[in-house]
Amino acid sequence: MKVGIDAIQFEIPKIYLPISTLAHHRNIEADKLIKGLGLHKMSFLDVNQDIVTLGANALLKLIEQENINLSEISKIYVGTESGVDNSKPIASYILNLIEQKLGAKVLQNCDVVDLTFACIGAVDALQTCTDYIRLHPNKKAIVIATDNAKYDLNSTGEYTQGAGAIAMLITANPKIVAFSNETGVSTEGVFDFFKPKQTINKNAITGNEANENWFDILESEVTIIKEQPVFDGQYSNQCYINRITAAYENYKKESNQTDVIFNNWNLILMHLPYCFQGRRTFIEIFANENPNLLNQQEGETVKDKIRALSKSPEYLALVNSKIYPSEIASGSVGNIYTGSIFLGLLSALYYSATENADLVSKKIGFIAYGSGSKSKVFEGEIQAHWKETILKTNLAEQIEHRVPIDFEMYEKLHKKELKTPVLEPKNEFILDYIENNNPVLKGARYYKFVE
Repeated sequence: MKVGIDAIQFEIPKIYLPISTLAHHRNIEADKLIKGLGLHKMSFLDVNQDIVTLGANALLKLIEQENINLSEISKIYVGTESGVDNSKPIASYILNLIEQKLGAKVLQNCDVVDLTFACIGAVDALQTCTDYIRLHPNKKAIVIATDNAKYDLNSTGEYTQGAGAIAMLITANPKIVAFSNETGVSTEGVFDFFKPKQTINKNAITGNEANENWFDILESEVTIIKEQPVFDGQYSNQCYINRITAAYENYKKESNQTDVIFNNWNLILMHLPYCFQGRRTFIEIFANENPNLLNQQEGETVKDKIRALSKSPEYLALVNSKIYPSEIASGSVGNIYTGSIFLGLLSALYYSATENADLVSKKIGFIAYGSGSKSKVFEGEIQAHWKETILKTNLAEQIEHRVPIDFEMYEKLHKKELKTPVLEPKNEFILDYIENNNPVLKGARYYKFVE
């Protein structure tokens, strides 16, 4: 029995910052970001948006696109690393919004949960749901990846920001892609990228030596949680390489394959924290699988030879045919953490559909990564009705019809200084308000749908 993605939709903010604008104001040569990293546009959340609205809007599009009977949905699992609550999952917010919009308690018997492991959390959610469908082939599940990739101003990660959500319907006998039973895994506990709970002395804030009540905080320490991560870019990149190469080898072992398995993949989908990350790191796997070709390259060290191999006709041909299609949307959206690999899938299949490519029964490879760190490698097989289902998403049109913002507005949005939205909402869920007065609801987030 085949299990996989039956349908897919997405949501991204309707505003973006041109990368050339960011480069100009940060005194960075624009071509270093555009030609060097493949970056063109950076999606950014408006005042009334967050990862709940992104996820709910993506799911609503999916429901309307496929005319989904929600009483058939057994699970809504969300992958995210941008949670807005330490207890209440994003999935419960999204369930509530969908029921409000449809005017019925159609999901009260649906299991919902969030899975968090940096950028690989949605892959974990996907595999949990596919395992469930294999045991219960008459059931259906929904997986949502929703994230806001936000970095400190003037940091080395600033130009890799982005925001977006992907919603996927998981069923038996899917229309788009069916997944392999085997998965290669590599895990190691590291601090390459993380979002810690940090503490500061309350007296340093209040200026009062006595440990008095301050905004209902009686402890002498105050916990601070930032949206922006603590990270070491160079170290994180090496962790990425270490994990994907080990997971790839583990997948070969788990699937009892000894040949060069990526030769069997028509498309390669990888986690893309920035557009060209996949092509810059897959060279390590390519080199391991082609030792003779590697040894033919010029250079005194292995690193020199790998660098030369990355510019070879053989590798560039692989990039252009198997990796480039997944990069197209990423360059115009930016990093969306858990959703990046699935945006790559949508991008690759949409591009292939517009090129009228014949992918039925073809294999595609997934190489996922999450900092902290873990990689998973698995395969998918394209199904008979992939093309017409993918074209329903209108990917290119939705990416094209967005509004650029200037640098001043970008910085105000980043610092949360704007109080009114840049754009008037229409036919979408928005964040209405956050309760600050009622003591038993303080911090509760309330949303609404704007026609």
